[in-house]
Amino acid sequence: MENSKYKLKVLLANLPWQRNGRWGVRAGSRWPHILDRSEGEYLSFPFFLAYATSLLLKNNIDAVMVDAIAEQIPEDQFIERILSMNVDYLVTETSVPSFGDDLKMLEKISKAGIRIILCGPNSEIYKPEFLEANQYIDLVIFGEYEFTLLELIQCLQKGQALNEVKGLIHRDDGKIIKNPAREPFDINFLPWPYRDGLPMNKYLDAPGNMPLPCVQMAASRGCPFRCSFCLWPQVIYQGHHYRVREVIDVVNEMEYLVREKGFKSIYFDDDTFNIGKERMLQFCNEVIKRGLQGVPWAIMARADLMDNEILSAMKTAGIWAVKYGVESVDELMIEDCRKALNLEKNTRMIKLTKALGIRVHLTFTFGLTGETKESIRDTVGYALRLDPDSVQFSVLTPFPGTELFEELEKENRIITKDWSKYDGHYYCVFKPENLAPQELVEEKFKAYRIWGEYQRNKRGFRGDLDRFRRYLDRNGIKFAINKTINYFKYVWFKKERYLKSKTLTSNEERNNH
Repeated sequence: MENSKYKLKVLLANLPWQRNGRWGVRAGSRWPHILDRSEGEYLSFPFFLAYATSLLLKNNIDAVMVDAIAEQIPEDQFIERILSMNVDYLVTETSVPSFGDDLKMLEKISKAGIRIILCGPNSEIYKPEFLEANQYIDLVIFGEYEFTLLELIQCLQKGQALNEVKGLIHRDDGKIIKNPAREPFDINFLPWPYRDGLPMNKYLDAPGNMPLPCVQMAASRGCPFRCSFCLWPQVIYQGHHYRVREVIDVVNEMEYLVREKGFKSIYFDDDTFNIGKERMLQFCNEVIKRGLQGVPWAIMARADLMDNEILSAMKTAGIWAVKYGVESVDELMIEDCRKALNLEKNTRMIKLTKALGIRVHLTFTFGLTGETKESIRDTVGYALRLDPDSVQFSVLTPFPGTELFEELEKENRIITKDWSKYDGHYYCVFKPENLAPQELVEEKFKAYRIWGEYQRNKRGFRGDLDRFRRYLDRNGIKFAINKTINYFKYVWFKKERYLKSKTLTSNEERNNH
């Protein structure tokens, strides 16, 4: 291994990712994919990269971070920019659907003499044979990578051997060595994530139309539940490890972001925010104690972990919206995917959340074991009856490294390993039990059409005017006019055909959104 003769400069980057003129979301997203027009300006905050950057800087490492997706830097300009920075190592995440695009770009970058450290929630890079097959990748970090990266850079700067760095895959005398995994660590040892050098106004996840600018935070990491399809717990966390930050520190960060940085709302992007009743009540009390209850905040949570006392305390503390994962109305399918959801309590708590005036976003997944067209329609009907403020319908996607992928591969039901199709939106990459793959995709699009029509009927003309004003305020006159034109085209020329037709092709759906 080469001894470093000077302080190493490290660039952490969220690589550009575009396809057919559309940008993707990768770092920070549990569902990496190319954005659909209907998603507007949604963009996840790259938590792991930002935490890692902050940790390196805290330990006197010369580190800088660039988010090419947030800045919308095209590939050629991104490569030109990083070459001008004279960095020694590029640290970047890859994801399953962006995998092919990422590797092509990294091979180009490596030819300029920049060494590459690859990480992220993609179990394909965790195999020693990946490093064997891709000589231009220098090192791979598997699992949570913040402390592994810190130890690695410290070793490289001192010229020390890498065999003791847990969570690392490296080369040693021509052999590929996969070191032991890193144990789950106390996340309270992490500094607050790096934000000052990032375009923070570009990150957007504000359920229920929270006031902007909205900032994303994390109050915990991991999830103790065992959903077979869930990517992060099984791949990047390397197990169902759940760890929480100290409530005081969470509210300290919240207060700083609001009072010092000027953010008007906060979205907590925890895998499951509301675990532990005592902790929830402590958090709400601390928010009120600091006088922050006027700041809207939102969470991702399980409805069956809520009760009247928790929801009432959250309402008093200023909660604006909650995202609840439901997946299906069929309890046998929920049980089979090991989500262990109490559907009856789930329904009661969703209704109570709405009754308290808290906005609700519900997510559903089509394609679980036993799924039929009838069960999908039952689930869509359930969504309409609950009347949430917004929904997400997706096609079940078996990411490699998850129990779901292993089960389907064992049953010879994985139909493609073209990773670019693992988007949960336009493709189904496995054989469902009772439907053809394309039928599952078509049912998902039909669910959105039914939901869209329900929403149009509900809001009426006055609601359309309010929506136009919101587009105008947030996105400007050009965006608002284009949305209005597309809306009238749909109502006048397409609505009847869409709702009555059996199918639309993926290309038609892309064009309509």
